[in-house]
Amino acid sequence: MNDYEEFLESKQLRILSAGPSVSADQVHPRLFPFQRDLVRWAVHKGRAALFADTGLGKTCMQLEWARLLGERTLIVAPLSVARQTMDEGRKIDVPVAHVRDQADVHGAGIYVTNYEMVEHFDPAAFGAVVIDESSILKALDGKTRHRLTEMFGQTPYRLCCTATPAPNDIAEIANHAEFLGIMNRADMLATFFVHADEGWRLKGHARDAFFRWLSSWGMSIRMPSDLGYEDDGFVLPPLRITPRLISTGYRSDGALFFLGLKGLQHRSAARRGTIEARVAALAEHVNSTPGQWLVWCGLNSESAHATVAIPGAVEVAGTDGLEQKIERIQAFQDGHIRVLVTKAKIAGFGLNFQCCHQVAFLGLNDSWETYYQCIRRCWRFGQQYPVDVEVLISDVEQEVWINVQNKEREALAMTDKLIQNVRLFEREELEEQQASYAYETDTVEGEGYRMILGDSVDRMAEVPDRSVDFSIFSPPFLSLYTYSPTPRDVGNSRTPEEFAQHFGYIIDHLRRITRPGRLCAVHVSQVPAMLSRDGYIGLKDFRGYTIGLFEARGWIYHGEICIDKDPQAQAIRVKAKALLFAQLRRDASWLRPAMADYILAFRAPGDNAVPILPDITNNEWIEWARPIWYGIKETETLNAAEARQAEDERHICPLQLGVIERCIRLWSNPGETVCSPFAGIGSEGYMALKLGRHFVGCELRRSYFDVACRNLARVSSTAPKQLDLLVAMEATG
Repeated sequence: MNDYEEFLESKQLRILSAGPSVSADQVHPRLFPFQRDLVRWAVHKGRAALFADTGLGKTCMQLEWARLLGERTLIVAPLSVARQTMDEGRKIDVPVAHVRDQADVHGAGIYVTNYEMVEHFDPAAFGAVVIDESSILKALDGKTRHRLTEMFGQTPYRLCCTATPAPNDIAEIANHAEFLGIMNRADMLATFFVHADEGWRLKGHARDAFFRWLSSWGMSIRMPSDLGYEDDGFVLPPLRITPRLISTGYRSDGALFFLGLKGLQHRSAARRGTIEARVAALAEHVNSTPGQWLVWCGLNSESAHATVAIPGAVEVAGTDGLEQKIERIQAFQDGHIRVLVTKAKIAGFGLNFQCCHQVAFLGLNDSWETYYQCIRRCWRFGQQYPVDVEVLISDVEQEVWINVQNKEREALAMTDKLIQNVRLFEREELEEQQASYAYETDTVEGEGYRMILGDSVDRMAEVPDRSVDFSIFSPPFLSLYTYSPTPRDVGNSRTPEEFAQHFGYIIDHLRRITRPGRLCAVHVSQVPAMLSRDGYIGLKDFRGYTIGLFEARGWIYHGEICIDKDPQAQAIRVKAKALLFAQLRRDASWLRPAMADYILAFRAPGDNAVPILPDITNNEWIEWARPIWYGIKETETLNAAEARQAEDERHICPLQLGVIERCIRLWSNPGETVCSPFAGIGSEGYMALKLGRHFVGCELRRSYFDVACRNLARVSSTAPKQLDLLVAMEATG
């Protein structure tokens, strides 16, 4: 593998493995085949997430992960999950100790504690940590979430276990990526997402890259068949959900009629105002139905009223002590309590209640995830009976139920989409394979031109040394997945340093192929800094950055031209806050001038052997010698629409033909060779041929290449006749 291939490999956003390799026969035989493979993958990764749906055995998988690593491990779990973790450990011969603080930790082994107790531990004392039901990170306040991330930021091995997230659940994915040390939220957004009117969404060209990246550290699975395994033993019994609309006659204070729910305040008031009617309906149904019941409440008053109305019901409240909560939950699991009344934030995550197959919601809020998690406490692997769910909601809260149903349809569709998108990449991960991006090459020659399809770093090696008289082009501005998904795209660089290294290969080629003393003109503009990506709003000096890159590679900074731009056209096109009239009236501290374009001229070292004798008049030179070029028509470009694809995040903006014309006429002679390593749709070649020059261009993307070839073929038929291109390029001058 050569230096450039190694560099391209380093650009792949794929998390490399940091843990040991284990064979299948090292994993406990009690685990199912899909569980064994997931455990082996997670051990080898070292830092990973198991996004496995409820009931797929995350507890036994995390215990095997810890055992196989052989590190002292701390499992952080929701309330009362410790006992069932210990029970699962006994099934696969893995001893687990329940601890409350660091003083309880003695020697090597696997220890489990509750989220409420985690601050009493020394993270440096553990080589591995498991965050069980890690979706709870999203529900924790920011301070607690950051504390967990910071506490275990240096822990060598980290595992998160939770249900499958939706691909648009940015908070959930970002929380896990940050905790595992994969990528922070700001970098994730800048890399894969774009902010649109509807909020953050995946960039078109980032789609495969995002799902490949996610699959390189997180495995998403709802059923074993999602990864090609048999579903035997994991097909759940029927789930029967019955919404019961309770007539209440409720209306807001001072209102003659109920006029609907308007925001959280109205929702809260309606829920509090309908407690008695809902509790009465609940008690009537539960009291007349034998068997265990799990009753979910959202308000303290709901929980208290329901416990009184149902004989023998036991409440687990937030004010109860930790020991009392655990004791009552375990008594329910053991069948000693018929009706358990509690809240989702107390017992809605991680607990196994397969002992019960009758569930009641005494009202709902708008969180589908909370609703789903509560149901899955009973409806999960190991459940022997159909699960009946009663949703008691007042007649004035119908829209809450409708909202939850809509969110459910949305969430299930998004999860389906996630599974479909990651399935191939996850199989590659499990089989330790990695598919490569489709990379095409081609060459089309015509009268006076040669268009090369492919990676400029590779294909420009075919251009002879000192065969180019002048180069002009617009480089990609550091902007991930805007025009293509491949790491061969210079713009697909995560950092300025990565961009500099990639662009540097092409700058070196340009110096090699350029005749001594001749020029290279680079079109650039400044780059906006974004709050989500850079942490501030402003500008980044891409102009100065480019000058530094060329100087570092041996070019001589020759001069620059500023190209005037219409500020109002720019304000309309990019919706720049800094140019809007509204901002002028609101706060001028945010106003700035429109962003100009620049032509940066660089000279190759050495003496020019063939004088350039431009066909321009003295008056033209007076205009062109100004540091600012005026009169360039921004709309005078080749048509880029035919090259655009659905995944493109921006319209390709070809360099204005007027700018190209001035540069070619000023810095090359007729019959000489002009080059562009980023030819796009062929704008530079179009003007070169039109002005009687030869052209050689390289373009990575097939759709742009095809349009460029058509543009060059069209103009070459009417352009001044050229010498043979190969003869011109091989001439030494």
